[in-house]
Amino acid sequence: MSKVYGAYLCTGCGIGNILDAEGLKSAASESGIEMQEHECLCGAEGLALIKKDIEEKGINTVVVCACSPRVLQQEFTFGEESITIRGNLREQVAWIAGEAEKGDEFIQELGEDYVRMAVTRAKKSELPKPYQLENINKKILVMGGGLAGLTAASEAAKAGYEVTLVEKSDKLGGKALGWRKMFPTKFPYCELEQPNVEELVAAVTGNPKITVRTATEVARIGGAPGAFRVSFKAAGIKNEWDAPAKVTVDEQEKIDKGEKEDPNAGLAKYTAVDSAAEMHGAVVLATGWRPADVSEYEHLGYGKVKNVVTNAEFEKLAKEGKVPAKVAFIQSPGGKEHDRDFPYCNSVTSMVALKQAQYVCDDNGDKGQAYILYQHMRTPGNTELFYKGMQQRDGVFMTKGAVTKVEECGSGVKVTAEDTLLGENVELEVDMAVLAAGMVPTTVDAPTVNLAYRQGPAFLDLDLFDGYADSHFICFPYETRRTGVYTCGGVRKAETMEETIDDATGAALKAIQCLESADRGVSVHPRSGDKTYPDFFFQRCTQCKRCTEECPFGALDDDAKGTPLPNPTRCRRCGTCMGACPERIIGFADYNVDMIGSMVKAIEVPDDDEDKLRIAVFVCENDAYPALDMAGMRRNKLNTLVRFIPVRCLGSVNMVWIKDAMSSGMDGVLLLGCRYGDNYQCHFVKGSEIANKRMDNIGETLGTLGLEPERCAVRQIAISDYDKIPSILDEFVESIVEMGPNPFKGF
Repeated sequence: MSKVYGAYLCTGCGIGNILDAEGLKSAASESGIEMQEHECLCGAEGLALIKKDIEEKGINTVVVCACSPRVLQQEFTFGEESITIRGNLREQVAWIAGEAEKGDEFIQELGEDYVRMAVTRAKKSELPKPYQLENINKKILVMGGGLAGLTAASEAAKAGYEVTLVEKSDKLGGKALGWRKMFPTKFPYCELEQPNVEELVAAVTGNPKITVRTATEVARIGGAPGAFRVSFKAAGIKNEWDAPAKVTVDEQEKIDKGEKEDPNAGLAKYTAVDSAAEMHGAVVLATGWRPADVSEYEHLGYGKVKNVVTNAEFEKLAKEGKVPAKVAFIQSPGGKEHDRDFPYCNSVTSMVALKQAQYVCDDNGDKGQAYILYQHMRTPGNTELFYKGMQQRDGVFMTKGAVTKVEECGSGVKVTAEDTLLGENVELEVDMAVLAAGMVPTTVDAPTVNLAYRQGPAFLDLDLFDGYADSHFICFPYETRRTGVYTCGGVRKAETMEETIDDATGAALKAIQCLESADRGVSVHPRSGDKTYPDFFFQRCTQCKRCTEECPFGALDDDAKGTPLPNPTRCRRCGTCMGACPERIIGFADYNVDMIGSMVKAIEVPDDDEDKLRIAVFVCENDAYPALDMAGMRRNKLNTLVRFIPVRCLGSVNMVWIKDAMSSGMDGVLLLGCRYGDNYQCHFVKGSEIANKRMDNIGETLGTLGLEPERCAVRQIAISDYDKIPSILDEFVESIVEMGPNPFKGF
């Protein structure tokens, strides 16, 4: 579009008390846009001023230098055909100034740099146009006919969407068909209830919007949200597209070699499947779980000692009415790992033990005795009431203790435990011992979805999430690292039947959200509603494949020539591909290499004052930038030598920005982003980790230029680390001060 600019400065909220407005307006004017000031831009008069200019002058690109872009977004949005750029002078200038007075040159220079960067960003931004799919398909595929799949299918159909429900066995209902009772769902939460799975099966099979396919498996899924190509096969039949969830190093080398020789080999073999494919718009993965193998704990006797069973096996016995009178429920492995539960356990196994203890008492009257030996009892929410009721029940005995041995004793077993609450060891002679085996998601065993993606048939790096198919468990539940595929039930985490019902409803809603977002041409999460998508200048592509390899979400395939093949509706808009590309041919309409590079160059770097060093800090928008804002809200004083540049994700940071910053005289560069590794917080899963690896390489490059590699660094922070930010910045600035100014300054 032909852009008409308008820049506006707010002097309220303390901005005018610390910054010289005329200096800020001069900085905007020098950058090419005249700026007006107002004491309260977000008020009725301030907004009227902007809207009047839009109507009378045809302004369609608005620069607002005021508060953080994270607040008042609706107020400063002026229609779909306009661009608004925000300069943060409140939280990251006026409110971090400490006891500085108006006229402080360090604070004033900070504010003027942010004005220049905002104006530069406005000049480099283009109005994004959403990616519109032709003939989008809004049918939802639900994989798995257990409680989770049945619920997801039912809820999606209630919302008006067509559903295909696929179950590999010959009947619907899954493991829930074998449950004797389910946990209480209503006050006073003390009575077990009859499972409702058979009613749900009847509702699903009788719904005209739901197509049910039993004894069927998904052979392959290709395509993208709104246009998934799904092919099916008879359950249990292997085909050439089946693949292990994890490949060995040797197998991966063979795959890579084959693709180098024939870049299209990875896609050509799917042609036969795709030719018979049916179109779907989104996928709900509800393939469930299997009981964990507990035979590795030899001292517990599973598989060797008669009458030692798992909780799943005991439930089957209870369903058949074969409940022994004296039962020990063992909740943790004991042995040398006293404080740990079995793998893949959580509150579910605690609740299952309580439920099954009630079976013992109900079926055996006064003779029923249930012993629960635990390291942790977890009964969240209203289930605490059920737990308290069981505590008061005759015949139920609970104690914390580590089971050290289970052995045969007559027709039953003897259980030995130590470190109990009684302060002494306990020996129990019971009819049966029940081990609280965890719930292992099906994604641990096999690809499950068998994706026809360049990145492989399974979800990547499942070890990061203990095998659960997650993308960000805390902030974005149900989503996986494959956009449009959402998990629920036991494949997402160990859950009770009641939690599974809620979970499946959430996953169905996520699938619907994905469909409707794809229909509008916008992203789903975490940048919900973003109209941009990566644009590739393929004429300069060298087919290095870094973008396809580093994309955390498998949004890129290869075409017949081995050139990246974008799937825009898979894209999460993180920009990791942009940061990966050495040729800098990838960008977004309002976020690209040239834009951020120009913003870095808009920062004035004094070359004659050693007290005025300049450090560029690239901050991710999900954790670091909000933490900076909160530091400002708490009036934490921040170092005025740093300049914050917001980025979508550290994974989007192209190393050319750092090279340009250092060559232009910047004294240091810091990347401030989410945590990665075991306690990851990265909203784009691997962006922070990828950026850290890239920074190792840039350090080597700086060394060859005679610059200290320590001038560039990465720091990880959580959104809650706002009080730590001042010391993190000061520590880095002090290290730069010790090294002295950049020797390239002034060249």
